[in-house]
Parts: sequence; structure tokens; C-alpha cells
Amino acid sequence: MANCLTLKKSNCKNCYKCIRHCPVKAIRFSGNQAHIIGNECILCGHCFVVCPQNAKQIVDETEKIKMFLLSGDPVVVSLAPSFIANYDGVGITSMTKALKKLGFYAVEETAIGATIVKREYERMLREDDRDIIISSCCHSVNLLIQKYFPAELEYLADVMSPMQAHCVDIKKRIPNAKTVFIGPCVAKKDEAEHYEGIVDAVLTFEELTNWLKSENIEIERESDFNENSRARFFPTTGGILKTMQENISGYTYLALDGVENCISALRDIESGKIHKCFIEMSACVGSCVGGPVMEKYHRSPVKDYMAVANFAGKKDFEVEQPSSMQIKKQFSYIEHKLMQPSEMEIASALRQMGKFKPSDELNCGSCGYNSCREKAIAICQGKAESSMCLPYLKDKAESFSDTIVKNSPNGLILLNENLEVQQINKSALRIMNLRTASDVLGEPVIRILDPGVFMQVKNTFRGVRSQRTYLAEYKRYVELTVVYDKDSHLIVGIMRDITDEEAEREKKENISRQTVEVADKVVEKQMRIVQEIASLLGETAAETKIALTKLKESITDE
Repeated sequence: MANCLTLKKSNCKNCYKCIRHCPVKAIRFSGNQAHIIGNECILCGHCFVVCPQNAKQIVDETEKIKMFLLSGDPVVVSLAPSFIANYDGVGITSMTKALKKLGFYAVEETAIGATIVKREYERMLREDDRDIIISSCCHSVNLLIQKYFPAELEYLADVMSPMQAHCVDIKKRIPNAKTVFIGPCVAKKDEAEHYEGIVDAVLTFEELTNWLKSENIEIERESDFNENSRARFFPTTGGILKTMQENISGYTYLALDGVENCISALRDIESGKIHKCFIEMSACVGSCVGGPVMEKYHRSPVKDYMAVANFAGKKDFEVEQPSSMQIKKQFSYIEHKLMQPSEMEIASALRQMGKFKPSDELNCGSCGYNSCREKAIAICQGKAESSMCLPYLKDKAESFSDTIVKNSPNGLILLNENLEVQQINKSALRIMNLRTASDVLGEPVIRILDPGVFMQVKNTFRGVRSQRTYLAEYKRYVELTVVYDKDSHLIVGIMRDITDEEAEREKKENISRQTVEVADKVVEKQMRIVQEIASLLGETAAETKIALTKLKESITDE
């Protein structure tokens, strides 16, 4: 399997859009990055088309072709008939002029090869007496059958694709020619590499457009018409059937587009429900004009079909029809399937995703798989991670946050912008003496709290932190924090019950006040006693002085 699609890891955003759109789930996730599983991929290009970050890239062979042009060998273009839909108002003549300016030797329409293939289909229906024939023009359909429906390989037309038949014809006519196919398809790059020696390189229309721009070459707008060009219908749904000249009696002819429709038909064939049928299958909706490069950059189904129809003639190209052996192509089974896990392993993987009973299996498809069981099998095979289950992650995150909210000692209350209660936890109910949350959910907060602080925060977008508030109705003190979450448009109130702390603080204040009062009284009493003592000491001293003075005077008189 050629590695035609690559991943730009820096762009992969873990969105799972590619796995949701991959019809065969050929994408593995590891380290939150998508990886294309080469031996399971059918190169339909859906992941390239839907990737919103352009993380999927088609390998560009422009430089390889430039080397061919420098080699001196004639390099001939096989131009897919869908070019008329991709390049508005441009015919094969103007495309030839532009491509020759790049250095190509010649430009031919792949519809020539389509004529060869169509005629071989007609011969098979007339001569081979086959029960069912499935067209083999679309390499993605071929890969789908080779990898996923090997029992139907016997019905796949063992004929080259128009691209290959045309390039074989070119090399037969032009000695030493190098062939380059240009079209809207990713799978053709793999087909060219797998079947060596036929198609030497493949360009997409996008790569050609970029190359022409880099060389400042503009494609002239001139239309041309060739009556002998009925095979130009090939890139449209039912285009092969439109080119076939006759319907063989006894056969049913139908055209299917889109991988899902092709898979449904292959399952019907597998079950034995279909017989005597020629089925034209295209992996892309709308066939090649709806190819991945066309779909991503130039998607206009009706306009594109009309462009092809108006360009197609009513007769076949004049070609030299090779023998059946010269354009024969063998298809073999491509082994790809991983080991099927046991029921015990699947059950274990389901439990990893929180799926413990059938009712837990939502089968929502958000992970990209069609069912939880299919996802569990992918986990066992190393293709998926349990973290890809978005409902499980959502429930897990909500459960974790709910556990925190429910068990928080702080009261939590969430209000919407209309100041209506959206959520309230047990601690808040206890603070406000409420029985159940249902009593207040959806009700205006004014029923239970003063809305002033909440209104203030909503209007100013400025939060309030640790504001001490007395809830008189509930006789409780709280430390209130209110913040506004702009993203969720919610106002969050956090209440820390500090009633006991406040009571303890008041008790300590009372004790302190009483102590101060007792101290003041003691000091006052002591001062009074001191004053009284001082007063008594003063009187005694005076009396002693008088007595001593009198004693002195009497002694002096003597």
C-alpha cells in the first residue's frame, strides 16, 4: 500500500471527524493523534475532505515529474475526463497548450482508455456468461473488495482501469514514454505505484493548479468538441452504462456511488440475493466528478455533471482495441484484519468506558464508531482509546465535579443572569434551613437571600471576596464570596458558615471586656486604699511633728 495520505500531526486536534466519516474505520488513535492504517485504508479520501484542520495531506509527486521532464524522455499526460468540471470553460486544446508549456511532450484524454475498457466490458457480457460483473475502474472499490469482501473477488472485472489501459496504449505508440495521470483521485496514486511499469506518476488537479501558478501559466478559456468522445461520460454516476452500446438480454444494469452503497450491495451479493447483474461501482458520490480533490475545492454536483455531459460526444473514440489478455488485471485478497478479541476482552474494554450494562451503551457515534461494542473491539485491537467516549468523559467530569460540590463544607449556590437558582448544595441548604434543593431550584434568589450583592457582581463583573455577612433570617454569620463566570453566564455564590467562629469571637470579647472591667475595679480600689493610707500617714506625721516641736520648745525653755 503506497503511503499516499500523510498526517500533519501539529494540525490534528483530536476531533474524531475523520474516523466518523471513514467508511471502513481505517484510522487509529494514539496519543490523541489520528494515524491512517495503511493496510486497512481504501484511499477513498473522505478523511482528507472532512478534516477541518487540513491535517490530512496527499503526497505530492510534482518534483518527481519535473525529474522526468529533465530526463529527455517524452512525458505524456493522461488527463482524466473530469478536468472539464474542475477547470471551467476549458477544453482539451487549451489544457494541452498549458501542459506543453510545463514541458510535457503530449496530452491525451484518459477517456481513450475508458473506451478500451468499456468495449472489454461489453465483450465479457456477450461472451463470458458471467453471473455478476462489478466494474473495476475505481481503485477504491477494488481495494474495498480485496480487503473486506474477498468472496466477491470473482465478480470484480479482471480488466485494467481506464488510466492503466490508456497508459499501456501510450507506451505502445510512443517509445520510451513516461506516463503521468492527472485527475481528482487519491487512490490512483496507489494504483500507479502498486502496478509498476504502467503509470509512472500521478498528479491531482490541485497539484497541477499549484504548479501552473508557480510558473505563471494561465489556461486559456477555449472550448472544443469531439463527436467521437462518448467515453467522456465515465467520471459521472452511470457514466459507464451510458457509453455501453447494447444491453445483453437477461442482465440487470445499475450504477452505485458512495462507499456505503457499495458495501450494502456487496453484502447483498455475499448473501446470494443478486444474480445476472452488471454493477458500476464508484466510491465517490457522483463518481469521479465528486472525487476527494474535487469535493474539497470544487464541489458543485449538478454543474459538474452538466459540464461533462456537454463535453461528451455521441460516438466512441477511434481506438485500436487490444486483446483481452493485454488489458487483463489480476486482483488478489489483501490480508488486513486484526485478531478478533474475546467476549471477556470486549467486556473489559466496555467497562473502561463506564459501560457496565446494555443501557449504558448509548451507541451515539460521537467517537466515530457505529456502536459502543465496535469501539470496544477497536480498543482491544489498539486502534482506539477509551478516552474517545465523550458521554463517558462528560459523565465522569460531571460526577467528579458533583462529588466536590456535594461534599464541600462551604455552601454553594449558582444563579443564572436572571438571578434564579440553578444549583445548590447540601451545605447551602443547611445554612438556610432548607429541606431540599427542589424547594428553590428555578426560583428567584430573593426568596432565600438578599440579592443585592449578586446584582452588584452581575452589573459590575467584579467579584466580592470573603465579605462577612449576617443572615438575620437564619441567625447565621457567613463569609460570602460571589463571582461571575462570563463563559457560562452564571453567578457563583460561596458561603462559609462562620456562626460558631463569630460566637467564639464574641465570647472571647466578652471575657476580655469583663477582665478589663475587673482590672479597672481592682486598680481603682487599690488607688483608693493607697490614697486613704497616704491620708492617714499624712495626719500621723503632722501630729508627730507638732509633738516633737512642743517637746523641743519645752526643753529649750528649760
